[in-house]
Amino acid sequence: MKLLVVGTIAFDSVETPTASRENVMGGSATFFSYAASYFTPVNLVGVVGEDWPQENTEMFRSRNIDTAGLEVVAGEKTFSWRGKYLPNMNDRETLELNLNVFGSFNPELPESYKTTPFVFLANGMPEIQLRVLSQMREPKLVVADTMDIWITDHRESLLELLQQIDGLVLNDSEAKLLTGAENLVVAGRKVLEYGVRFCVIKKGEHGAMFFSSDDCPECLDCYVLPAYPTADVVDPTGAGDSFAGGMMGYLASLDATDLDSIKKALVYGTLVASYNVEDFSLDRMMQIERSDLDKRLEEFRCMMTLV
Repeated sequence: MKLLVVGTIAFDSVETPTASRENVMGGSATFFSYAASYFTPVNLVGVVGEDWPQENTEMFRSRNIDTAGLEVVAGEKTFSWRGKYLPNMNDRETLELNLNVFGSFNPELPESYKTTPFVFLANGMPEIQLRVLSQMREPKLVVADTMDIWITDHRESLLELLQQIDGLVLNDSEAKLLTGAENLVVAGRKVLEYGVRFCVIKKGEHGAMFFSSDDCPECLDCYVLPAYPTADVVDPTGAGDSFAGGMMGYLASLDATDLDSIKKALVYGTLVASYNVEDFSLDRMMQIERSDLDKRLEEFRCMMTLV
């Protein structure tokens, strides 16, 4: 099944304690769509300026990523971000942020995209996410991402969105901010009360927590997954988006939304993210294919086996 993603497409300039890169491909939709392409075709919706190289678009197409929804605005510049990671490689500072064309982004979906069964609303203003959702026709699964600025400054719209989608992906600090709970188990369960069927709380190098409101007497409502132990972390940029792309891509490939499939999808999301952080931008992910993910899955399975 096809998968639709709406989000940012950007130029990133990244500085880490050991290296740096200038103007490499980035953005939530970029990382998400590439990660999802290991599993299923992707419909990409985003906006770039005329400084966006055509070869980048061709790269998307070579991965079975449809770019009919990619808007190119003449005379304008692509969204750009410059950041610096602290020595722990978890915390970062935003040094420069230029919205450029994304500042006036008002997505109109191509007609062929409106019936896409699996939808991911990547990090963005909830008003835009709601606008995209209003153009969809009976999607099978809709999941969204968010961040602190939307939680604090656009809370009412975000809560409206949560009533209309199936799942929410956010990190641990965002979960605490959204719910007012310091304990992540309490926070995850409270997110479900806002209307979503499930939520995923990302914890970076400490893995992820999954909470579900599915009525399953034999199941706990909380599922905890460790991160794949990656020793060589080069650049964490896009790890969360890659995680979501792997998760949603796997579900779309199965045409599945059941609890067991979502749990396994979380594993694939974790594995894609573990490759993403091993180099800048998409560089490491461009070196692997689905077979590499399956091999790492077996390694991960062995690590988690209890004797």
